Amino acid sequence: MLIDLTLELDLNIKDNLKLLGHFGTHFDVMNQVFPLDFTKRKAIIFDVSHIKDREIAIDDIDLDKAERDMFVGFCTKHIEEYEYGSEDYRHNHPQLSRELIDALLNKCISMIGIDAPGIRRGVEHTPVDQYCADNGVFVIENLINLKEIIDMEFIIHIYPMNLRGTTGLPCRVIAEL
Repeated sequence: MLIDLTLELDLNIKDNLKLLGHFGTHFDVMNQVFPLDFTKRKAIIFDVSHIKDREIAIDDIDLDKAERDMFVGFCTKHIEEYEYGSEDYRHNHPQLSRELIDALLNKCISMIGIDAPGIRRGVEHTPVDQYCADNGVFVIENLINLKEIIDMEFIIHIYPMNLRGTTGLPCRVIAEL
């Protein structure tokens, strides 16, 4: 079975980010090149949707399930609760703690995915994306349908646009069960 995790785009939306590659489901490559062998990875999604009043911490997931070169995703249900592109969607989303991000990087995973506009908010968003990219980890934002594959191991397929000169790449993301 295949499940599309890609947000459908409405090209009528007024959003400057679409010009920069940060529109819809995309990953932040920052100043790196997305390796083609990252297009197919073993993956797991953690359910963290119950966490609303604090950062998502290491103790909120079973870190032992995260393996080297794996895609690790977080189902916050934020994309289901707020309209994509709205102020609440963009500015009040859940975020991963710095300690959790460091723990994932130490596990040598290859990608972090989330159903929100980022793994950190505000002024921390871009520096954390760059920090991850500098450590060989790409962040994929604005995923959908993650609740369908929580705590399941599966193969994820990621097909980025071949764009140059942008820090974000729109992509198609498919879960293969």
